Amino acid sequence: MDYKNAGVDIEAGYKAVELMKEHVKKTMRPEVLGGIGGFSGAFSMERFKDMEKPTLVSGTDGVGTKLKLAFLLDKHDTIGIDCVAMCVNDIACAGGEPLFFLDYIACGKNEPEKIATIVKGVADGCIQSGAALIGGETAEMPGFYPEDEYDLAGFAVGVVDEKDLITGAQLQAGDVLIGIASSGVHSNGFSLVRKVFEMTRESLDTYYDELGGTLGEALLAPTKIYVKALRGIREAGIRIKACSHITGGGFYENVPRMLPEGMHAVIYKDSYEVPAIFRLMQRRGGIEEHMMYNTYNMGIGMVTAVAPADTERAMDAIRAAGETCYKIGEIQAGEKGVTLIADGGCR
Repeated sequence: MDYKNAGVDIEAGYKAVELMKEHVKKTMRPEVLGGIGGFSGAFSMERFKDMEKPTLVSGTDGVGTKLKLAFLLDKHDTIGIDCVAMCVNDIACAGGEPLFFLDYIACGKNEPEKIATIVKGVADGCIQSGAALIGGETAEMPGFYPEDEYDLAGFAVGVVDEKDLITGAQLQAGDVLIGIASSGVHSNGFSLVRKVFEMTRESLDTYYDELGGTLGEALLAPTKIYVKALRGIREAGIRIKACSHITGGGFYENVPRMLPEGMHAVIYKDSYEVPAIFRLMQRRGGIEEHMMYNTYNMGIGMVTAVAPADTERAMDAIRAAGETCYKIGEIQAGEKGVTLIADGGCR
């Protein structure tokens, strides 16, 4: 009896590491010390010592049951982008610059080529966000996970000068809410998605005219990474007063998180077109509209608040970063919370 007979293939682990090195290398930043394969990842803070009060910000998350669709479609090259996005978007939401990322993959059986494909997606997400992939762990756990399944989670660290933290403290009545478009469902609410649609290869491979592709393509579209868009606003000299990453809990849970007491957000639902995947899901599942906005991003992955005079310049900066944005609402004095109404004329 040996470890391999018990279900853990050490040689497969070595091969996976070798296959992923080419992807990891593309994410490197000058601050990274050492290479992949050590017991820890080292990152120099020398570059940031001139900040008045350098402050570390962090984020950790996973991909959730969206992974079930990746298993069904045997498509693993973008799920890593989702994992990175869920972490670095939270850091950017606080005003931080993502510095480095670590991933954790737990699987029933280590298939080196599959693991390397997953890590390629992680590396792609790191490249999009400017973060270095400085380490990770692949845990082969036979008997805990089915052989063809895995879990994926990650952890990111960023930095911001304390004075530049986005806290919402400076919000005022009249400030404008700008919504940055999502790429679809992103990585939240897939337990409901899997109840609405039949989870079979045939169902996911079905083409829908309204989606312009298959259901699986629409649902597996990787989460948008908003680091460059938010950085672009700051580099244009605009103060982002508040910011909300629209993840699980949709608008109703996430928008209030960016508000101080005494400030109320009003969002106009007709200020942008809700993507077809959400309309299809709501219709097919008979889901009440409030529940849709309380579960999904409904086409807006990030909400930022700026002064009225900065609105157009902020939107120009977002577009220059390659993203689509809309003026979706405003801040009013009132009880902390959010109201979504249909008639706005906010375009």
